[in-house]
Amino acid sequence: MKITNFAIAFVTILLPFLFINNTKVNTQRLTSELEIRYNASVDTAVRDAANALNFNIIQENEAQYESKKNINVNIGQSIKTFWNTMYINFDAQNDKVAQGVLQRYVPAVVIVGYDGYHLYTMDKYLNSSNQSETKHVLQPKKPYAYVDERGNSLSFTLDDFVTAYDSSTNTWHYGRRAEVAIECPSIELLQNAETFDNVRRSKIVSSIQSDLQYFINYYNEHTKRYGIAYTFTLPTISHEEWNNTIDDVGVLAFVQGVPVGNTTYNHYALGGSRIIKRPEIKGAIENSTGIKYYFRNVCQNTFTSSDYSIKESFGSEKEAASEGYFPLSCENPTLITHKNSK
Repeated sequence: MKITNFAIAFVTILLPFLFINNTKVNTQRLTSELEIRYNASVDTAVRDAANALNFNIIQENEAQYESKKNINVNIGQSIKTFWNTMYINFDAQNDKVAQGVLQRYVPAVVIVGYDGYHLYTMDKYLNSSNQSETKHVLQPKKPYAYVDERGNSLSFTLDDFVTAYDSSTNTWHYGRRAEVAIECPSIELLQNAETFDNVRRSKIVSSIQSDLQYFINYYNEHTKRYGIAYTFTLPTISHEEWNNTIDDVGVLAFVQGVPVGNTTYNHYALGGSRIIKRPEIKGAIENSTGIKYYFRNVCQNTFTSSDYSIKESFGSEKEAASEGYFPLSCENPTLITHKNSK
């Protein structure tokens, strides 16, 4: 047999394998591109939902003075914003059928509040016609509650404010941990700040995880009727991610089981609601000495215009120092002196 015949036979045998391999590579590439797009879409929806938690038109619903994390969250607006962004990002804003399909791949959304959390999950309820219906429902608020072996009860928050029931005196107390610890010496958990914080975080996380597991399992019982064969599960979330989740008021959403190529798309996203602003740095000249100082804008009322004349503002302390300004302490302006200034 001529060598050309061998070559033709070889190519004939190899060609189907090359075609299959090329198809798999293209499918994997398209799947990866879709996953990146979906990740961005879900992350954006969660960030928008978290920002919407702050949409309050009533002044007393704004963050409380005692804690910047104590926000009366606007849950209804947050959920509405989440779905609106999801519909837009998944090209379903004008398609009710597509919206319904998309909702079935969201087993749970968690609204992390200051002193408790809400779960937005699939559940049965009676509609206006008194008929049983299954759809996403906002579950009642669950406090971050803890009971020790002596019967003392604690309600945690996202910081060190705590409500405590002292079983030995049958009294209730509220305030920062250090203050309540003095009032309730019999509650051991309050006596050590580090232990208190560890137990607080652990209890909040375990409570949310337990409820999520319950409702996701419940959701699995009802997805088969929608033609979804995928089994929803609570994903493994690192300890660091959970700490970020409960560090501030925010939203945690799960999207699972979306068909993508030969696999399924799964993702969870976290969004915090509080915007942290960088402190503005003021540059001023001391009138009596002509020395240039800088201090944070929040300290401006500490220094009178008769002593200091503000000249400019900076975005960072490093920027102010590079322009020849010296740091000035808000608490005690006399703490910082400049021996080399003559």
